[in-house]
Amino acid sequence: MSWSWPERPRRVVITGMGTVNGVGNDVASTWDGLLAGRSGVARTTLFDPSRITSRIAAEVKGFDPSDVLDRKEIRRTDRYIQLALVCARQAGAQAGLPARLDEPAAGRTGVIIGSGLGGVATLFDNVLLMGERGPDRISPFFIPMGISNVAAGQVAMATGAIGPNFAIVSACATGGHALGEAWETIRRGDADMMFAGGVEAGIHEATVGGFASMKALSTRNDAPELASRPFDKGRDGFVVGEGCGVLILEALEHAEARGATPLAELVGYGATADAWHITLPAPGGVGAVRAARRALEKAGIEPAEVDHVNAHATSTPEGDKAELQAIRTIFGDHAGSVAVTANKSMLGHTLGAAGAIEAIATVMALRDGRVPPTINLEDPDDNAVGLDLTPNTASRRPMRVALSNSFGFGGQNTALVFRRWDG
Repeated sequence: MSWSWPERPRRVVITGMGTVNGVGNDVASTWDGLLAGRSGVARTTLFDPSRITSRIAAEVKGFDPSDVLDRKEIRRTDRYIQLALVCARQAGAQAGLPARLDEPAAGRTGVIIGSGLGGVATLFDNVLLMGERGPDRISPFFIPMGISNVAAGQVAMATGAIGPNFAIVSACATGGHALGEAWETIRRGDADMMFAGGVEAGIHEATVGGFASMKALSTRNDAPELASRPFDKGRDGFVVGEGCGVLILEALEHAEARGATPLAELVGYGATADAWHITLPAPGGVGAVRAARRALEKAGIEPAEVDHVNAHATSTPEGDKAELQAIRTIFGDHAGSVAVTANKSMLGHTLGAAGAIEAIATVMALRDGRVPPTINLEDPDDNAVGLDLTPNTASRRPMRVALSNSFGFGGQNTALVFRRWDG
């Protein structure tokens, strides 16, 4: 195989997308649900939540991985790996890729799929089993089912992609980082195509119990569909969700050569650290501001050109406040003209998958000219005065440029800038 590196960064387009989440089990059903303002939050069923103060979650409904795995393989893979394989299949199919790549495409295709938690159900269940029955009862698949990089490895095995392959772990910024680093990989010529995204299947008693102990979760158990309420004064914490988003990123000239149809163009990526606190954002969202400014600078786009922001907006008191302040700082006098939405009001917080699922929603918003609502927004935060947060009902408007934010515990921030594809 011969390798060549571009003299200047290459343009990168999205040619395929796949998602499974609490609102839908593919892109079409997810988009329909988001536009309709349909909440995916309900009482937790994946475990008995009675011992935890937060008994609600945005679970994937009716998930069936049998289209990509046989019964033996299902037993030997954690749920997070299964979600990733299903979404990768969806994305590849939309991009017009064969089920398995041959050379030379295989050698020029990579995978970056991250997870904030990895196979937590496998990890916790085997630790409990060890405590009850001893270490000789631990499954031989304990490690490959539990570690966070195996989703990326399994997607490569399924698709034949033998280019760059690794996982990113940056808590709730994971999906954004994965897409941004895949973008950079293609721009510099280390791959022509990348399967990129984030996945999470962390609805387990131990994980949810840990978030509950931090007082990070909503306890509005009597009305689950009303519990996730970003930017609303009545917000009392986030709702745990699960899911996956995988996008096919591709060098423009490569997509054109094989006759693929771009869905949108990824034009900017910024990543920063708050260096402030393990869970709380830096005052005023200054880390988010620096990430967005860096992404816009790389894109060659002025803040006044941005039409839409897909906010991280988890429904926590301090996080939402800081992001609202950051939006004002980034856009200045233009802030009131930007259509902002918070998908987590419906999806819950899918943790490491959030940035990728929300990137898909951002691409769909640009293509469709519609902004999904921020549901449950009845009494906006004081910091929201003058901002368009798309309360409760989807809006229709022409859009050319959109920004998608993702922030993680540890003070890790990402910003992605997408541009509508006009051919």
